[in-house]
Amino acid sequence: MKVAILAIGAHPDDVELGCGATLAKEISLGKKVGILDLTAGELGTRGSAAIRAAEAEEAAAILGVSFRENLGFADGFFGNDKSHQISLIKHLRECRPEIVLCNAPEDRHPDHSKAAALVTEACFLSGLHKIQTTLDGKPQAAWRPKRVYHYIQWQPLSPDFALDVSGFMDTKLAAVKAYKSQFYDPDSKEPVSPISTKNFLDSVTYRAQDLGRLIGTEAAEGFVSGSYIAVSSLDKLL
Repeated sequence: MKVAILAIGAHPDDVELGCGATLAKEISLGKKVGILDLTAGELGTRGSAAIRAAEAEEAAAILGVSFRENLGFADGFFGNDKSHQISLIKHLRECRPEIVLCNAPEDRHPDHSKAAALVTEACFLSGLHKIQTTLDGKPQAAWRPKRVYHYIQWQPLSPDFALDVSGFMDTKLAAVKAYKSQFYDPDSKEPVSPISTKNFLDSVTYRAQDLGRLIGTEAAEGFVSGSYIAVSSLDKLL
C-alpha cells in the first residue's frame, strides 16, 4: 500500500512518543500513514516482546494508521549494514512514502541514533536502480522518499521546524498510554525505568506545550532535517 508518510521507530512506542500527534493530524487531513517498527523492544526493562506487540497494535488503532509492521531486527544489536538496509529498502519500495519520519540523530538510547543513520542511508539507497530487490518473486522499482525528518526523543534537540499539533495531543497521549507495560503505573511491580516515571509521562505533555508556546500555539512537535527545507513563498512559513 502506498502511503504519504512512513513513520519508523527502533522500538514500539518510539513513533508515538516522537510524532504521535503529527501522525494523528496528518491522518485527519486525509493522509495515508504507516508505521514500521525495527525491533520488538525485547530488551526493554519492562514488559515483553509479546506484550509490546499487542500494545503497539492498540496504539496503531488509536492513531488510525493504515498499517503497522515489525521488521524483527535484534533489539540493541541491529546494525547499519547491507542486510538491514536491504530489508528496509524492500519495505520502502513496497509502500513508497513521500515523507519518512524516524528516530532522533542523537539520543540517550544508542538504538535511536543507529536507527536514524540506517533509515537515512536506506532511503537514499532505495532510489538506486542498480540495487535490485524482489517482493513475492517480482522485481521492485526503485523509490526514494522526498524527505527524511527526525523526531525528537529524550534529548532536547533544537528542531529545524515545529509542527502545530494543537487539538491532537489527546490522541497522542491515548496512543502512548496504550503501552501500559512501559509507562507510569503506580501499581506496577516491575523495575522502575527512566521512561516509567510519572515525570516522564508528564513530560510528553509539557514538552509539547513548551514548544507550542515558542511558536505561538497550544502544542507542537519538533523535527530535525538533514537537508535544507525549501518553501515556495514566505507565507508558507506561517
